[in-house]
Amino acid sequence: MALTISRRALFGVAVAATAAALPSRAEARPRVVAEPDAVGLLYDSTRCIGCGGCVAACKESNGVPWDGEPTELDCTTRNVVKTRNLRQPSAAGASTAFVKRQCMHCVDPSCVSACMLGALHKQGNSKRVPGEPKGTGIVVWDPDLCLGCRYCEIACAFSIPKFEWLAANPRIVKCELCRHRADPTHDGPLSVANPACAEVCPAEAVVFGRRADLLAEAWRRISAEPGRYEPRVYGESDGGGTQSLYLAAAGVSFQDLGLPDMPSESPASLSESVSHAPYLHGLTPIALYAGAAAIIRRNRRRAEDESAHHGEDSK
Repeated sequence: MALTISRRALFGVAVAATAAALPSRAEARPRVVAEPDAVGLLYDSTRCIGCGGCVAACKESNGVPWDGEPTELDCTTRNVVKTRNLRQPSAAGASTAFVKRQCMHCVDPSCVSACMLGALHKQGNSKRVPGEPKGTGIVVWDPDLCLGCRYCEIACAFSIPKFEWLAANPRIVKCELCRHRADPTHDGPLSVANPACAEVCPAEAVVFGRRADLLAEAWRRISAEPGRYEPRVYGESDGGGTQSLYLAAAGVSFQDLGLPDMPSESPASLSESVSHAPYLHGLTPIALYAGAAAIIRRNRRRAEDESAHHGEDSK
């Protein structure tokens, strides 16, 4: 008699074994911190005049034709300035506010965590590419490693990566802080050129630099004009920290600007702690093999019992 294994039974054993392997609480992995020379952007919503110069400059810098004022990020738009209606007026009485959206270049990015082959990685941090600046922390995309799975789109809490659905050879499109403008003859963060969006901003609403310097500048602005700003820098610790930082007008929440309310722990830290726990010390594979062996033994005994019973009946 052929031995069969019920897939439902095997799945049940696997689930039970996995549940047993999970710790009572997810053990957080070590917190990822920004590199000392990590670079980024500081966006000051109170200074933005909504001119859209940064959007046009970004398209020109990346060789994308101007096809009208965009309203959302897409496969041809790496940064966009949006007008947000406020739920309540700001301290200055404004009922709307501008906000610039582009890749947040998270300190501990979920897109990088979700990318199975490392097509998305932090520049100079996770892998060394000849001529690539060290420690900039810019989240970049490698077309040679991308499978097109789009897990990065699902993982990103800020809905940043976009997929070229209509292209014959589709790419993942997102802001990379104009890294193609860098001077390859220099090593280190100073070789990263001023991104086009920051270069053309007439009001210094968009400033490029080292993340540590940008944080200092953000708090300097808040201290200098406390009645103008919310006393917080979005991205300092939100979601584990980001390299794109934001200032909001007094009385305006960052959620009103369309930025998600996030804990100080990164989503990647939590998801990896939970998803990796069952595989700790090989517990899941061992449990699966043990479960399969138990089912095979049970079916063999059942077959032997049925054979013996059939032999007795034929006497």
